[in-house]
Amino acid sequence: MTAHPEAGDSGLELIIAIDDDGWAETLPEYEALARRWVEAAIAAARADGGAPAGPLSPKAAHEMGVVFSSDEIVQALNREWRNKDQPTNVLAFADAEPPPAGAPWQMGDVVLAFGTTQREAESGGLTIEAHAAHLVVHGILHLFGYDHMDDEEAQRMERLETRVLAGLGIADPYDPAARGPRPE
Repeated sequence: MTAHPEAGDSGLELIIAIDDDGWAETLPEYEALARRWVEAAIAAARADGGAPAGPLSPKAAHEMGVVFSSDEIVQALNREWRNKDQPTNVLAFADAEPPPAGAPWQMGDVVLAFGTTQREAESGGLTIEAHAAHLVVHGILHLFGYDHMDDEEAQRMERLETRVLAGLGIADPYDPAARGPRPE
């Protein structure tokens, strides 16, 4: 696994790790892309104001990770944490505990499965970049407290994802005309 911590001007310390070479081969600029996707999701969550106040403060520093992983690792995580013995496209592990005074918010990690993401992109007529962007945005919004457990929450989260993705130049993944798969 290769990890690359980066701290940008936004107060974001983003640790990007890769443990499936398929990601680097398919998305050679995965680090720059992940940072762009994460920053866009954070900005949207702040603008929407729909998650816990502390991490949404414009002055709040954040630490989080994005792991470009394999189906096997995601399946093991899914089995351990969700009692589902199968791979899935994305998992988000939130840590919403407030930090000690002066420390950055440790938001958690988003983990993507390469094989599942690639298959879903191909079957949905999407690029892997567009589908991975959607999954990262979806996962980051989970770290900020968004969910889709009921219809109202799901609609709010989907609208926000759609706005973020539009800003990134990616078509609405929830458009009925689109054939792309939904994140879990």
